[in-house]
Amino acid sequence: MFKKILIANRGDIAIRILRACKEMGIKTVAVHSLVDASLMHVKFADESVCIGPNKSSDSYLNISAILSAAELTGADAIHPGVGFLSESEKFATMVAGHGMTFIGPSPKHLAMMGDKIVAKKTMANLGIPVIKGSDGEVKSIAEAKKIAEKSGYPVLFKAASGGGGKGMKVANSPDEIENAFKMAKAEAKANFGDDCVYMERYLSHPRHIEIQILADSYGNVVHLGERDCSIQRNHQKLLEESPSIALSKEQREQIGEIVRKAVKELGYVGVGTLEFLYENGEFFFMEMNTRLQVEHSVSEEITGIDLVKEQIRVAAGEKLNISQKDIIFRGHAIEFRINAENPETFFPSPGKIDELYFPGGNGVRVDSHVYRNYVVPPYYDSLIAKIIIHAATRDECLAKARCALDELVIDGISTTTDLHKKLIRNKEIIAGDFDIHWLENNLQALTKGEEK
Repeated sequence: MFKKILIANRGDIAIRILRACKEMGIKTVAVHSLVDASLMHVKFADESVCIGPNKSSDSYLNISAILSAAELTGADAIHPGVGFLSESEKFATMVAGHGMTFIGPSPKHLAMMGDKIVAKKTMANLGIPVIKGSDGEVKSIAEAKKIAEKSGYPVLFKAASGGGGKGMKVANSPDEIENAFKMAKAEAKANFGDDCVYMERYLSHPRHIEIQILADSYGNVVHLGERDCSIQRNHQKLLEESPSIALSKEQREQIGEIVRKAVKELGYVGVGTLEFLYENGEFFFMEMNTRLQVEHSVSEEITGIDLVKEQIRVAAGEKLNISQKDIIFRGHAIEFRINAENPETFFPSPGKIDELYFPGGNGVRVDSHVYRNYVVPPYYDSLIAKIIIHAATRDECLAKARCALDELVIDGISTTTDLHKKLIRNKEIIAGDFDIHWLENNLQALTKGEEK
C-alpha cells in the first residue's frame, strides 16, 4: 500500500480523498494555489505545498509544479481527483516516468476514452450499444449532410476531444447543417485545441443514465448500478439520483452486465463511468469518464462501498475483495449540487460567506470545503457543496431532502439552493416525468413560481 499520496486537486473532492487516506493510514500532501492556502484540506493534510498563482493554468494544471511537489515531499502516488488533470494521458505518463503511481487508469485507456470517436468505436466493438451517426470525424458540410440523410434529423455535432457540453451543436434540418458544423468546430478548437467533430442522431427526449464501474488489475470488474443525471442545464448536471425511476430491475441488470463484461474485456483498471442516453427502452453510449465522478457519492450511499478507498487499493495493485453478487442496492439516494451561482441566471457568485449552516440528521450527508467567512474565489468551478440524501424510498428521500434544503443556510453569496427547493416540489420531478431537456424547457416558469 502507498505510504504517502499527493492530492492534486482542491475543494470538496480534496477533502474526500484526504479522509479516505487518513482512514487507511496513508500520509497526505496537499498542493494549492496562493488563494487556496486557507482551504480545509490544506490545513488537515500532513504536508502542504503551494504550486503557483491563482489561475488553474499556473497551479492545478501545472504538471511540473505538481511533480516537483511530489518529489520534494516523497509522495509515492498522486490522486488527481476530478477535473483538472484527472483524465490527462500526458500527466499520467509523466507521473509513472517519475517513479510514482497515478491513481487512475493507464495512459492507454485515458487516451482511448479521451478521444470520443475512438471511444465510441471501441465500445461498439465490445458490444455496447451506440447511437447512429458518423463512423469518425466529419470533415465537410457535404459529408455531414449525407450522414444526416441516413441517420435522420435532428443531428448533433460533438467535439471529439470534448466534454461538459462544449463543442455540441444541433441541426434540425439540412439548412442548419452548415452553421452547426462551423460553430461546433470553432467551439471545439477554442475549448480543447482540436476542431475535430463527429456527428450522431439527436434524441428528442432522452434521459442521462450512467453506470459506475470498479475494476482491478486481475480482471475483476463490478458495477455499482446506475445514476440518473437527467436534470441538467447546458449539459451541466445539477441533480443526480440512484436508482433511476425510469428503469426496471431487468433493464438495470441487463445494462449493468453488458457494461461489466465490456470493461473486463477492455482490461480497464480503476473507477470509471459509462454514460448513456436512454430513450424508448434503448441505451446509447455517449462517453466513458475515466476518473472519479462528482456524483460518486450517490453510488456510495446505495451500496455502502467507499469508492475512493477502493480506487486507491486497486491502484496499489490489490485485488477487489467484492464480487458482483456481494453488491446489494439499498434504498434511494439523491445528490444536490450547490453552486455559487445566481439560481436564475447561473452567473457565478464569488465572495465571502457571511453565515453558514449545513443540515444534518439520519440519511443526510454533506460534502463541502467551505466554512463561515470563507471567500469563494472567482478562478475555479462554482461547486461549493453537495447535499446527499439517502432513504428507503424515493418519496422518503424527497421528503428528507426538502427538510435538509430548507435548513441549509449560505448567506453572503448567491447559490442554487432555491432552485433545488423548487425542483423537488415540482409535480413532474416528483413523478419522475423528465428528460435531459426538462430543466431548460421549464426553467423560466420554475424560477418565476409558475411551475406545475
